[in-house]
Order: sequence, then C-alpha cells, then structure tokens
Amino acid sequence: MGPYGEKLFLGRSTSVTGTVAVQAWVGEKQYYNYVSNTCATGKVCSHYTQVVWNVSINLGCARVTCNSGSVIVICNYDPPGNFPGVRPY
Repeated sequence: MGPYGEKLFLGRSTSVTGTVAVQAWVGEKQYYNYVSNTCATGKVCSHYTQVVWNVSINLGCARVTCNSGSVIVICNYDPPGNFPGVRPY
C-alpha cells in the first residue's frame, strides 16, 4: 500500500474516458448511507467515497488502451481516503 488512494476502472471499449469512469464511481452514491456511514449489502461504495473524500485535494489520473482493446482508467488521490469509521464529508 502506497501513500495515495487509488481507484481503477476497466472498460471493454476504446470509447471509455476518464469521465465515464468517474461517472460510474459517482453512481455508487445511491448505495451509500451517510447517516450510518455504510454501503448497501452486496454493493460497493468505496469508489464514490474516495471521489468525494473531503481532504483529498491532489488528483492524478491516467488512461491507457491495452492490446486487447480494453481501457484502464487509474486515479490516485492525495491524501488518501476511505478510512474505516470516518465519513467522507
């Protein structure tokens, strides 16, 4: 584990962009309950909570197209977020 928070997105089409990845991550908001600071059973919210983590002020993202045609979008956040028991905002 490094000093940064990191989120990955794998797309099956070269039309995948950073915007598409962030929209997918933010789409997890519907499963996040701020009052209880929990995610719905069987769902993932950690991408959303990292995107909105209130102390992450530096962001770096990259997009690469693989030989298979898949696309990977990687974003690193500094300082990292998603600490157990701490609300993102």
